[in-house]
Amino acid sequence: MSTTAVAIGTMKVAQVSKPGAAFQIVEREIPDPGAGQVRIKVQACGICHSDVLTKEGLIPGIQYPRIPGHEVAGVIDELGAGVAVWKKGQRVGVGWHGGHDNTCRQCRRGDFNHCENMKIPGIHYDGGYQEYMLAPVDALAAIPDTLSDTEAAPLLCAGVTTYNSLRHSGALPGDLVAVQGIGGLGHLGVQFASKFGYRVAAIGRGPENAVLAKKLGAALYIDSHATNAAQELRRLGGARVILATAPNSKAMSELIDGLGPNGKLLVVGASSDPIEVTPIQLITPLVRSLHGWASGIPTDSEDTLNFAELTGIRPMIETYPLEKADEAYARMMSGKAQFRVVLTM
Repeated sequence: MSTTAVAIGTMKVAQVSKPGAAFQIVEREIPDPGAGQVRIKVQACGICHSDVLTKEGLIPGIQYPRIPGHEVAGVIDELGAGVAVWKKGQRVGVGWHGGHDNTCRQCRRGDFNHCENMKIPGIHYDGGYQEYMLAPVDALAAIPDTLSDTEAAPLLCAGVTTYNSLRHSGALPGDLVAVQGIGGLGHLGVQFASKFGYRVAAIGRGPENAVLAKKLGAALYIDSHATNAAQELRRLGGARVILATAPNSKAMSELIDGLGPNGKLLVVGASSDPIEVTPIQLITPLVRSLHGWASGIPTDSEDTLNFAELTGIRPMIETYPLEKADEAYARMMSGKAQFRVVLTM
């Protein structure tokens, strides 16, 4: 892997020209980094379900053409003015948290994850579906040497989301923790939960997921098609945490009664329909709570990557070349991928 800066020329990008349009593979000029930025030679970029926000124009104000991608792994190719801590040739990643303003009320309190002007790669600026990418230094996470680029990329979104939510969940080693869904988020959630020392119950639909759940580290598998998952969790004493990863609000709602005393339904799977819960379910006979979680900042991503390196946790991936971005995106959105799709440059 060369660490020499590339002379200015052209690069291939996969861009969306307007909301709802197919991906276009076009040539663009390789950009120079500005002050406080680095240029990354992208090696891999994961495709996330959240890329639909750019693809379909679901967030007002996105400027087109736009290049999606917030699971970026690569190497620093060039430094902008004033960049001193990061070095050319250093392996870095960029996740959902693509920079903060350092001036808003939340940033002044150190809560960068809730910056009022947080930037998201692929939405507020061009993301990783391209051969070279510009990123602000406060979006960078260092990638450990023993993680490949294709392994690291999904950990910068799906990985940090599940790792970070579980480590802040309040669950202790030995507690019963259920993971709803064994998909792009869930297959990582089961692994992290197992390595944290929880008693892991994986919840899926159909018996075909049982072997995989056990392989990922689940102590038991609950087939929600064959049994009432909430009743089964109560029979086991009630879950301290249920990590809801599958974007199905009805399925999440059905699990609330499976929480034990002070149990928490921890929602990371994004869905637009409402979760239904009554006040009585949250109050009596047991106190329970409903809590959302979104990703993390770059230092959280580094913690995720280092923990994965230490424990052997890896995402299950399918790879496609950048030129097949349209096919790769369709594969991810179909729900049939096993389990994350990654573009390679």
